[in-house]
Amino acid sequence: MDPIELYREAAAMILAIVALAGVFVAAWKLRLDARPLAVRIDAALPQTQCGQCGYDGCRPYADAIASGQAPINRCPPGGSRTIRKLASVTGQAPMALDTSRGQHKPPQLAVIDEARCIGCTLCIQACPVDAILGAPKLMHTVIAAQCTGCELCLPPCPVDCIALVPAPRRLMDLLPWHSRLQADGARNRYERRLGRLEGDRLAHAARLAAKAESKLAALPADVDPALERKRAIVAAALARARAKLAAS
Repeated sequence: MDPIELYREAAAMILAIVALAGVFVAAWKLRLDARPLAVRIDAALPQTQCGQCGYDGCRPYADAIASGQAPINRCPPGGSRTIRKLASVTGQAPMALDTSRGQHKPPQLAVIDEARCIGCTLCIQACPVDAILGAPKLMHTVIAAQCTGCELCLPPCPVDCIALVPAPRRLMDLLPWHSRLQADGARNRYERRLGRLEGDRLAHAARLAAKAESKLAALPADVDPALERKRAIVAAALARARAKLAAS
């Protein structure tokens, strides 16, 4: 085959591949832009779930921004970079970080002094992304790859055995999509934790309702005033338990 013809065919193939890739990228961006505003805002947040913004997690803060109830500069972990992202998503002008919510810091990692840990589990209960492993009266440890540096584990520790240190920099941190993957993982763990806690709450309410029903059924059916008062108290407790379950 003529080298010039071969070159033309190769160039045409490369152009076709580039054009196809461009179509895929354009379709992908259109799909992202079609998501609800709160979802796009949430995707721009660092997912530390620290609550410094004044809301119980990144998604509630995103909902507040989307509804116009909160400004875009209340995320100290994200700093100016996240503010610029939020400005682009919302169409607002960038603004300075609201430092009353905290100062921007480099990525941090919680570290437990295992020799001083008493196994109280309070840090496990406080961690919003399930990044701490341990059991009652046993030593705890932090899963470094999952810790968001939110600082929520520090206040409840009764022996001050948790410290925050600069997160180690790794080669993979240079990859443009790595931080997004980490944020998505933190969001998924946070949402799973919320689901688990809600399930535990519903199970507890169901146990209370069953216990109240059992006690009510065990009361003798007579006209003793004391028993009638007790029956009324148990019935009221059962009604409250049923109302909680119905509301859930």
